[in-house]
Amino acid sequence: MPYSLLIDLVIVIHFLFVFFVIFGGLLVMHKRSWALLHIPAAVWGALVEFTGWICPLTPLENWLRFQGVEPAYTSGFIERYVVSLIYPSLLTRSQQIVLGLGVIMINGVIYGRIIWKKRRQ
Repeated sequence: MPYSLLIDLVIVIHFLFVFFVIFGGLLVMHKRSWALLHIPAAVWGALVEFTGWICPLTPLENWLRFQGVEPAYTSGFIERYVVSLIYPSLLTRSQQIVLGLGVIMINGVIYGRIIWKKRRQ
């Protein structure tokens, strides 16, 4: 399998994971068992932002780029693909914290609504 295809696959998986971290709580509204996957994913996503860690998919993509003789990048996935679409400058530490808080707030509202509905029943 060509490295460029594997790189694209890692990027797609990464985007889907980020989307799931942010909005996966909506799946929980329809089927509670999604919480078993979503809560750890959301916690991981927030931790990555708060601590400044690099997601393991980023070094994997860089390794695939190196193996396929494509240029690697040194910034994180969020900086390269997501934040660069929203912010013209590089991701700062304070922006990372805001993104982490955003993950918690969005999912807090969703899970709060789920709990509120359950208590009303």
